[in-house]
Amino acid sequence: MSAIRKAQPDQGERLLVIACGMIAREVLAVKQQLGLDHLDLTCLPAEFHFYPDRIPPAMDKAIQKAKAEGYRHIFVGYADCGTGGTLDRICEKHGVERMAGPHCFAFYQGMDAYAKVADDDMMSFYMTDFLCRQFDAFFMKPLGLDKHPELIKDYFGNYEKLVYIAQTDDPELDRVAEKAAAMLGLAYERRSTGYGDLTKELAGAGAFG
Repeated sequence: MSAIRKAQPDQGERLLVIACGMIAREVLAVKQQLGLDHLDLTCLPAEFHFYPDRIPPAMDKAIQKAKAEGYRHIFVGYADCGTGGTLDRICEKHGVERMAGPHCFAFYQGMDAYAKVADDDMMSFYMTDFLCRQFDAFFMKPLGLDKHPELIKDYFGNYEKLVYIAQTDDPELDRVAEKAAAMLGLAYERRSTGYGDLTKELAGAGAFG
């Protein structure tokens, strides 16, 4: 587990967000945007994106550790993220809430907006700002595509388009997403979503007292 928070006094009066490493930058951006000075952040490894079975046991330990440190207000910065409801059972066990929705691709778009496109997006490959920044580390090298581009069809042949869900307006990230779509042989669509429901969820979690 990678810790971003620093030790703070009076943990009982602070909010600890235990989040996926893939959304760390975004959580901190929302913290600054909303002035949530009482929010602390710690993250589980971003690579758990590929191993959702590792999320619930790691979250269980992280919450236990946080409570032992004195945190009374804890929010889970994950959607279900492929855990098949197992993460919900961990949240229920500890009496904490998590992000609503099936995955970050949904809550970034906003659950209402996602519900309208979910069926049409069944054959879409999603990318976020994080995945654009880490495209080589998360896809090219682990899948061996840097050395064996012929495998692209095996991995991505069932997709029809790449949808870049953009949290920020960054031309460099746009170029990465466009290049990825071309390389994968997929149609390309960019959706400027900002932080979506992450903003209201963190605002709600931080409004205790």
